[in-house]
Amino acid sequence: LTRCVVRSWHPSDAESLQRHADNGHVARHLRDRFPHPYTMDHARGFLDWVSHQPSPSVWAIAVGDEAVGGIGIERHGDVERVSAEIGYWLGEAHWGRGVVTEALVAVTEWVFEQYDLTRLFAVPFADHVASIRVLEKAGYVREGVMRQSAIKDGVIRDQALYARYKPL
Repeated sequence: LTRCVVRSWHPSDAESLQRHADNGHVARHLRDRFPHPYTMDHARGFLDWVSHQPSPSVWAIAVGDEAVGGIGIERHGDVERVSAEIGYWLGEAHWGRGVVTEALVAVTEWVFEQYDLTRLFAVPFADHVASIRVLEKAGYVREGVMRQSAIKDGVIRDQALYARYKPL
């Protein structure tokens, strides 16, 4: 990668994680489980949780030596065990530089090599144009729009459904 490094989270990332995550412009595009404001206690709690995962499924996006965002997968079970949801976020100071696109391409390819998955998908808010552009540049295709499928900050929102498939 030329713009960033995707790596494991480290306990020493707490300060940069808190600084980049504590931003309403970032949080408004993410699930409610991503808190706002994002405190140092949130950062430490997240890093503690990650350190106890038997098989890490979330990673730091680093620029230089600083963790400036995150990317991860959430595997599904039962008949959907061949699918996983992928998600990502990036600190606002690094938007518009191709960092997330590069990380998403790399993680997507790595996940398809490492796991027995046939499909990765993402569900950005349908009005989040920048995230949709990232997905499209990373080779994800639009499968549809899920109307009125989410609520964020008291507002009912549509979500887009994008996916990328493992080459057979």
